Amino acid sequence: MNQHEFVIKTMKKYGGYATLGFLNQNVDISNWKTKTPFATIRRIVQDERFFFKIRPGLWALKTYKNKLPENIFPTEKISKDKREEFNHSYYQGLLAEIGNLKKQETFVPYQDKNKKYLEKKLSEITTIEKFYDFTYKNLSRYAITIDVSWFNERKMPSSFFEVEHSTDIKNSLGKFVQLQDFHTKFYIVADIARKREYEDKLNLSMFKSVQSRVNFIDYESLSNWHTKSFEVYELENNFKL
Repeated sequence: MNQHEFVIKTMKKYGGYATLGFLNQNVDISNWKTKTPFATIRRIVQDERFFFKIRPGLWALKTYKNKLPENIFPTEKISKDKREEFNHSYYQGLLAEIGNLKKQETFVPYQDKNKKYLEKKLSEITTIEKFYDFTYKNLSRYAITIDVSWFNERKMPSSFFEVEHSTDIKNSLGKFVQLQDFHTKFYIVADIARKREYEDKLNLSMFKSVQSRVNFIDYESLSNWHTKSFEVYELENNFKL
């Protein structure tokens, strides 16, 4: 069996699609004569004879194109709102998985817990069932609605992520202003096409207090972060770190 066939076999086993991070973790590379197996997998999935890209970081077999679940590969019959929901929950899932690998506790808003990330509900990906009451209620009501929250071992928020697929970035920046007194990192996650809009809104005087603390992550960079996180996790496991 050649390297392409190992990747194809793994994708077939899990429904014909997978994130690159998942493939790095599950493809049997034990007999591959290469020092860079993860780079090889990344190259293989870009072979258009066998695979196609659905979203940043998510690939599928061409032979499964008409068999994929609607949340994975929405057809034209799916409404725009529903497609946006699927995209939004996909990026929430990537962020939650990265947080889990980094030994952070992860949370998504209660209203999002039943939304799908690939074949699972987001509640199956995140680790916190009930939001931690780490502050006054008038402040936690902002935090509890943030798209993805990471908490450290002291049950305090370490990072907040707002996924802005189509909604107003100002609303998310407003939440960050309310939570500025915590030692927390703030992130806006969006398509690279929205970066200029993000910069223009962040530079408004009303957001001056958090301007130096908010970072922008585009979808491609997020998918690369997700992939690399799995690579590091696998390497550390191999070295028993």
